[in-house]
Amino acid sequence: MPRFRWSAVDNSGDVAHGIMEAADRTIVVERLQRQGQIVLRADPADRRAFWVDLLHLALGGRRGLDKAALGDVTRELAIMLAAGQDLDRALRFVVDNTNSARARTILGMVRDKVRAGSSLAAALAAEPQSFSTLYVGLVRAGEAGGSLPATLDRIASLLERERSLSASLRAALVYPALLVAAAIGSIVLLLEYVLPQFVPIFEQAGASLPASTRALMTLGAVIGTAGPWLLLAAIAAGLIGRQLLAQPHYRIKADRLLLHVPVIGRLMRETLAARLTRTLGTLLHNGVPLISALGIARDALGNLAAAAAVDAAALAAKSGAGLARPLAESGLFPARTIHLLQLGEEAAQLAAMALKAAEIHDEQARLMMQRLVALAVPLITIVMGFAVAGIVGALLTAMLSLNDLAG
Repeated sequence: MPRFRWSAVDNSGDVAHGIMEAADRTIVVERLQRQGQIVLRADPADRRAFWVDLLHLALGGRRGLDKAALGDVTRELAIMLAAGQDLDRALRFVVDNTNSARARTILGMVRDKVRAGSSLAAALAAEPQSFSTLYVGLVRAGEAGGSLPATLDRIASLLERERSLSASLRAALVYPALLVAAAIGSIVLLLEYVLPQFVPIFEQAGASLPASTRALMTLGAVIGTAGPWLLLAAIAAGLIGRQLLAQPHYRIKADRLLLHVPVIGRLMRETLAARLTRTLGTLLHNGVPLISALGIARDALGNLAAAAAVDAAALAAKSGAGLARPLAESGLFPARTIHLLQLGEEAAQLAAMALKAAEIHDEQARLMMQRLVALAVPLITIVMGFAVAGIVGALLTAMLSLNDLAG
């Protein structure tokens, strides 16, 4: 019988993993759901099935909804439910009016499960590639509290803010990336195609190239010869690094080191703080208990060092020690985060203060990215200018040498 490797969120908010034998993936999902767990993934455990799934994905197989489609679908569903439509008609409206064939397929399966008697949260949990643990947890809390339309509206706003921040960061990096690509292309063009044109001329004149020109041509030859090997070495190093980072022992060290890198580490801490406080505040605002909310929030961070700090804070919160102090002891989150969370605990307004902290950290992350780009662009321009000037200087030296030979 096939074996499936699964991971799911249990009732306490912790992520559990295991291997289960079953006829197909659907049976695995149903068994875990009967145990009250939210299924994150259930994939074939044997190697051949893994490569089959990977090939299926590469050829355009089934994938989850992207963030843009998920935000649009959530907003439309919230509007329909707020207008008084029942869940089945709201889902049918969204399925019929979405432009994405993938969204129609996934939402159609969700609607079928709901019509068969499943709750919306359970139907969404069966599609972990599209709906995250945070999404499913918020929907479950909204269904339990009878406030599903308002909950979906808040989820849509949450997704839109995350998409806006991601779009801002990507847009800020476009110009520096193009500038670096143009600089590298210009240097390679000069080294590989322009400088070698002087070699036959000097050979015919029976003279040698100037020292600066010879040095640059040697550099170009080394790059041209060793380039493929350097590329292979980089790919091999990337694969080895990926294997090492797949092990929690090395991954947590790398994640912790990244958070302490000057400038970049501070930007990452601001981003993690925004993600943690936004997720935590949204969950608490929808009635999810603190410990369960922390369990879901840790999985949304994407950084094992920060996740370990949240785990320690959750253990401390279980014993009544509060949340802000354990997070402060980790030294991974900005002091502003700790201060605002502490104020929220003292005033019994942790959800509101967490959401306020998320807004502040979002803005700080945007400002830091803008400053980094503002500094990076002239720095790249200066470095490119020096490199091109050095090559052009070598060209001019060669041309002057030709004039001397002619004279």
